[in-house]
Amino acid sequence: MSISLPAAFIDSLKQLEYFDEKSFKNAHTKGQQVTSVRFNPYKTFDISFSSLSIESGVPWCPFGKYLHERPFFTFDPLLHAGAYYVQEASSMFLWHALKQTTGENTAGLRVLDLCAAPGGKSTLLASYFTNGLVVANELIRSRANILTENITKWGADNVVVTCNEPQHFTNLKNYFDVIVVDAPCSGSGLFRKDPAAINEWGENSVAACSQRQQRILADIYPALKQGGLLIYSTCSYSKEEDEDISDWLKAGFEVQSLKLETDSNWGIIETVTEKNNYGYRFFPDKLKGEGFFIAAFKKLDGALVHQHQSAITAAPKQETAIAGTWVKNNNDLFYFKQAENILAIPAQWKQDIALLQKNLYLRKAGIAIGALKRTDMVPNHELALSHLLSDNTQRINVSKADALLYLKRKEIVTGDMLKGWAIITYGGLGIGWAKVLHNRINNYYPAGWRILKD
Repeated sequence: MSISLPAAFIDSLKQLEYFDEKSFKNAHTKGQQVTSVRFNPYKTFDISFSSLSIESGVPWCPFGKYLHERPFFTFDPLLHAGAYYVQEASSMFLWHALKQTTGENTAGLRVLDLCAAPGGKSTLLASYFTNGLVVANELIRSRANILTENITKWGADNVVVTCNEPQHFTNLKNYFDVIVVDAPCSGSGLFRKDPAAINEWGENSVAACSQRQQRILADIYPALKQGGLLIYSTCSYSKEEDEDISDWLKAGFEVQSLKLETDSNWGIIETVTEKNNYGYRFFPDKLKGEGFFIAAFKKLDGALVHQHQSAITAAPKQETAIAGTWVKNNNDLFYFKQAENILAIPAQWKQDIALLQKNLYLRKAGIAIGALKRTDMVPNHELALSHLLSDNTQRINVSKADALLYLKRKEIVTGDMLKGWAIITYGGLGIGWAKVLHNRINNYYPAGWRILKD
């Protein structure tokens, strides 16, 4: 499919160093689609069960893979099991940026993904900061629903999903060690993937996005502690949303721009502004990925420690004991309640959950284990997809055809099974709960997540 780029858009890029108009236009005219996924390190699966055809690895992310072709992901049960996330390869550079700036000792770090939906960077952060706490925030409620679903499928127990404006983080001064702002932008970097977005691009839109990006950064800056890492990124080519924002940040706040080392074979362009701020640009005619910009900063002012402490009430001991029989690594978890559900979070974060709950609107925290009905547990779907699920849970391994029936919330038939709760698995991974009765199996897949297409 041929893509026609606006003349004003091309003119705005001619000022950029390394911009090659002919090859850039050619990359868009060909309409080439690059498809990539990022595997979930929490979950081991047999790739022969998937519809993925691996071409090669994404060089800047150890779990990233390019595909030969784009499959119909909806009909791959392993996607619904959280085995992988469909993410644009350029965005996976966040992994390399973190490795360069935070290193591999991430224990105890508090991380915020401020503009998190649909969840690509949040799931990457959850995988990188395995011993940290990740807060994935999304302002728009409908998008927060999608974020919650994708975080649930990823299965990590160290993630909290919030739904708040940036200024709502005011009371969390000097709290986060890392803040990622993948800012709302004019979206020109994704024109190849979404040609319809070309009609929405304009110089006024770029200017409005730039102003919004400044407000977002100013609002969230106090929540970053002294010495903390701020990563700013967009999927825009516009200098006004990229390098100019870096210079604005440097002029108004006490930050140090961080240089990232890259391999010259990757095709990533390093830019340096008049204020000596480093930025990293991704052009589709120079590498296998879409348009992207990223810059990293170290905060020099503020304080080292957040002063406020909070406490949260633990779930009753009897309920905790019952919930504990459904999970492994029980001793490392803190159990608390939200409405009728018993939730589990790594014990080191129990005070943080209380603090976040006091100041923000929480959509999800840790893993929901289930709800007690008298002395029996009705397990939650979150537990089915998490790495906390006990190995002693009854499992029903199904074919792809039956897995798709299950994901459509239709009836499936299996052989003789023990009565009670069982996890439906495909390719070695859980996709949801079923309850085995004497004459049928009840499907408990969430109605709002079911596959609607045949």
